[in-house]
Amino acid sequence: MEMEIFEQADILKHLFETYVRDDGEIEFDVPRGIEHVVFVASGSSYNSARYAAELFGDIANIEARAIYSSEFLLKSAVPHSNDTLYVFITQSGETSDTNKALNRAKEFGVTTLCITNKKDSTIWQASDYKINCHAGTELSIAATKSLTAQMFCLALLVLKYASFKNVDITHYLEHLRHIDKFINECYEKLSEIKKLAKYISKFKNIVITADGISYSLAREACLKIKETSYLSVSSAILGEFMHGHVAVLNNKSFFIYITNEDLNYTAIKNLNKIKDEYNPPICILGNPNDKIKSKFNINVECESSVIKTFCIVVIAQMLALEIAKCLHRNVDKPHGLNKVVK
Repeated sequence: MEMEIFEQADILKHLFETYVRDDGEIEFDVPRGIEHVVFVASGSSYNSARYAAELFGDIANIEARAIYSSEFLLKSAVPHSNDTLYVFITQSGETSDTNKALNRAKEFGVTTLCITNKKDSTIWQASDYKINCHAGTELSIAATKSLTAQMFCLALLVLKYASFKNVDITHYLEHLRHIDKFINECYEKLSEIKKLAKYISKFKNIVITADGISYSLAREACLKIKETSYLSVSSAILGEFMHGHVAVLNNKSFFIYITNEDLNYTAIKNLNKIKDEYNPPICILGNPNDKIKSKFNINVECESSVIKTFCIVVIAQMLALEIAKCLHRNVDKPHGLNKVVK
């Protein structure tokens, strides 16, 4: 897992060089005339899908949503039209419920696109359009490099469709061009992350919250810690967390807030309310704010919220790894979990 975390700067740089031409054209073969996107995925791939769904609305002004593969299979009706694209995301290309979901969608004649780390896999062969993540074989159970590679491909997919709508994507591409520099800065935070991990490892209850597009990052951080450390970790949208869920802080808890942008007024108010009424140690992953009394803050300075997103994901991966090491877990072979890598 550690080796694969530290491969990500080079992988993302390679993806940019592979898919973005010198003139700024993104070399994806995708259908035009799309006004609706439905993402179908499981696990970490679902978290990347949820992030991309928000990004589609924010940048390309295209309606998008994410659904779990297993939930998609339970739907009695599949929305379909000529302007709807179904995107299926799977690291291995062999995820059983995601492949079944694609087969069911194709029964309705929908246009399909897959994003996978395995060319010529089952999902690759079955999809109308395909994007290769080029992350290389990932052996660790916890998705790290395959996840950020998926997210990078998804960000480029959003920008491709934004360009169809005459949105100027130049500044987004310029930021992504230098993403490896910022990921390398995340690696330099290792000593801070180790201190935080040692502190967190003493807690049995961890709450991770976020707002807006950052909620997908909170979900991913939650999943990474769960599957590597077996701790009880929950994730929530901060605003919703204040409606009853906050009562869990009556138990001894560690509290994390994730943001890929500056904290807004409502987040500051809610975090201070939590501090005043429950007094958990608070960590902010992202931009600090002197109006919040946080015990820990880990951040990489950058202008782009898209780049900040990748930085937070990598920091969360490193944190999960270090917590697991403090607890003497076998991070590469967590009990009861298996991974398809063929």
